[in-house]
Amino acid sequence: MNELSFRLKRPHYPMPDFVKESLLQRGLMELYLSRPAYQQNDYIGWILRAKRKETQEKRLAQMLDELENGDKYMKMAYHSKK
Repeated sequence: MNELSFRLKRPHYPMPDFVKESLLQRGLMELYLSRPAYQQNDYIGWILRAKRKETQEKRLAQMLDELENGDKYMKMAYHSKK
């Protein structure tokens, strides 16, 4: 957990192993960590709240694609401040 996550007002969701493995396999961990803490947490919570494994996989794929393309966050336009 990074220091920014302590400032979140939402519940904090620790990263599950399957998400971590997917980020590492696709070489996207650095891009994930460069996103604001609230976005990191929102992605994890959104993935984990899915009731069906298929839905979790679909949401994970969307997160990975958005990170890779770098222009979306939860289907909304995103522009890095860096």
